[in-house]
Amino acid sequence: MTEATKDEEQLHDEAEELRRETADEAPEVAEHDRDAELEKQLEEARSNALYAAAETQNVRRRLEQELQQATSYASAGFARDMLAIKDHLDRALAAVGEDLRADKTASQFLAGIEATARELDAVFARNGISRVKSVGETLDPHRHQAMLEIATDQAEPGTIVEEMQPGYTLKDRLLRPALVAVAKKPD
Repeated sequence: MTEATKDEEQLHDEAEELRRETADEAPEVAEHDRDAELEKQLEEARSNALYAAAETQNVRRRLEQELQQATSYASAGFARDMLAIKDHLDRALAAVGEDLRADKTASQFLAGIEATARELDAVFARNGISRVKSVGETLDPHRHQAMLEIATDQAEPGTIVEEMQPGYTLKDRLLRPALVAVAKKPD
């Protein structure tokens, strides 16, 4: 501690001692000190009340956001389950050959399956479920899952050249990544 600091401390202590002595003899000074202490306590109480109000507002805002997100994405599990049905319908329709399409009875049956697939697509669209774009796009690890690389000079390396299973999003969240094949330079 420096000499100047010691002198300042000594002066401060002497001033406080003088104030206490004066306060004992002068009730106005004691009353002023009591008022100052009460004002200090009141200011602390105001500050605490404002802090508590701000904290309450932040908690309420955070809970409202969580509720909104929970409401928006509550159907994610159901939507994922419906994707399996969509996959089965698409595979069934892709497996049908031209000979079955030419048959009158089979073509009517296929028309019903195609109508079901279109209705499922419409339901997906109404509920914010959309297909992830893949073929021709650059691989995005947040939306695509590369399953294999195909050596080709027909596309830039890192470009998706084949989709094995479509990916889907629910609004802005990924439900399922697209399983894809990515181009690489030929050896």
